[in-house]
Amino acid sequence: MQKVQKWSAQKNNQLVLILLVGGLLFRAIIAFCMYPTFDEAYYYLYSLHLDWSYFDHPVFVALTTGFGPWLTGNVSQFTIRLGTLILYTGSLLLLYLTSNRLFSPRTACLTLAIATISPIFQVGFGILSLPDSPLMFFWSASLYCAVNEFFRQPGNQKHSLWKNESGSSNLYVPSYRLSYLGILVGLACNSKYHGFVLGLGLIGFCLTSPPHRCVVRSPWAWLGLGLFVITIFPILFWNMQHDWVSFRFQSERAIPRGGYNLLSVAAVYLAGVAYLFPTIGLPLWWVSLRPLVLRTMPLFSHKSLTSKGDLDGTKLLSLWLSLPLTLGFTLIGGYRQILPAWSMPGFWAATLLLGQQATLWEQHQRRWVRRWLLGSGIMVASILLIALLQVTTGILQKPSQYALMGGFLSPKDDPSTELIDIQQMRRGFASSPILSAALENSSFIFTNRYYLGGPIAMSLKPLANVPITCFDIGKDLRGFAFWSKADQWLGENALYITTAPFKNRKDLMANYRTYFSSLTEIETIPIRRGGVVINIIYVYQAKTLLKPYPRSYGI
Repeated sequence: MQKVQKWSAQKNNQLVLILLVGGLLFRAIIAFCMYPTFDEAYYYLYSLHLDWSYFDHPVFVALTTGFGPWLTGNVSQFTIRLGTLILYTGSLLLLYLTSNRLFSPRTACLTLAIATISPIFQVGFGILSLPDSPLMFFWSASLYCAVNEFFRQPGNQKHSLWKNESGSSNLYVPSYRLSYLGILVGLACNSKYHGFVLGLGLIGFCLTSPPHRCVVRSPWAWLGLGLFVITIFPILFWNMQHDWVSFRFQSERAIPRGGYNLLSVAAVYLAGVAYLFPTIGLPLWWVSLRPLVLRTMPLFSHKSLTSKGDLDGTKLLSLWLSLPLTLGFTLIGGYRQILPAWSMPGFWAATLLLGQQATLWEQHQRRWVRRWLLGSGIMVASILLIALLQVTTGILQKPSQYALMGGFLSPKDDPSTELIDIQQMRRGFASSPILSAALENSSFIFTNRYYLGGPIAMSLKPLANVPITCFDIGKDLRGFAFWSKADQWLGENALYITTAPFKNRKDLMANYRTYFSSLTEIETIPIRRGGVVINIIYVYQAKTLLKPYPRSYGI
């Protein structure tokens, strides 16, 4: 108890607790209130079809999304995010420990504050149940393990990185931690394919850092490689069983198609800065690119270079784990659409550099650094709360009973109206005798887009245990192509469920009528926000499936 009291009495440690606990509570409030996104609900279906891996992503997102419902027995937007809330808190703690190991407790505290403030980190890694959450946990664990391996303190010179008296040479002896590192990188790969970039970044660091090139000759490194292959066995096994379809799907996204547009590159860059928040995003880009500039023009500064003109080891490691993603996806944006989350693990590694730089700034402008972080935190929290209130109550919507100053945003111009309040949908099914009878008399449910299947499944739990599939005339069935057989429900009745944007699609109805003996609308469920109907769920009775619906992988 005395050690705990002594630790908590230090100002930096108090701030660490505030950031970790306060950040967790803030994210938990948003996780509890915000409707599930389509991706999250789709990953909930993963947890209903447990497998070695999946078409879109590896297995860990199924485990993190299913953790809360399995633990509590309740399916809601909060329970599917429970695993994410826990893992992200662990990721922040590991990032703090890594910075503390590399630099100092104060630098670690500033690094933690920066990572806590950034909205894309909070939402994409810490609130939504996405593959990025387990990825960042194992990414952070890998980074912490790598730092402990490559930058060990010189207490035992036989197993440490150190400079001799002339400062001209270093000694590094690989250790057993390399085997742990192989497992951790493998677990990152089992979370999202970005983990392979993490592994390549670590290899690139070892090859370009003279003291660490001996890693390639170390038995520990080869043991780590073997453990890495064993750890990613679920991905390999599933893909071998399915003609490597997941690898083909993801790799084809990187193939250039059409011309190259520099304006698109600029748009990707600006979008990334906006999602990070400009007061965080711009400095992150600056600290990431600055060492490269100094490397090409060493006469201007020697602070980032060793006596031989090489980059400092800590900066070199951070750059190898950040620039391949941040620069890579920004440049890829010139020929294909890039989602904001794809490059964010790279910026996560760059927060170590920004935290170190913030410590230097604080030595000269302590008040400025405090205002920068506090002001950014207040602005980000305010924006996220306003967005949450708009999505859930419509405070900017016109009309809405909760609108501020009458509102100004029409529901038809607000893309957030496409999110489905699963509680309203669940109540609609529970209160309708027609739908209750239809569920009992139907062997399966289908919808027209793969991402609509998730909200439907969450809404019907625990009302019914009817299998859900997707009949998409665009042939993009994603995971549904593997979760059932084409002839599984021949001769059976079904329910077709869709939303207002697809109600008037004549091509959909014409296509489905060739597969069923009849297709009749039986009920609608209005989805309201602020007392106004913003979406409608349409339910159709489909009688007797006449022929198998073709399966496709969407590639």
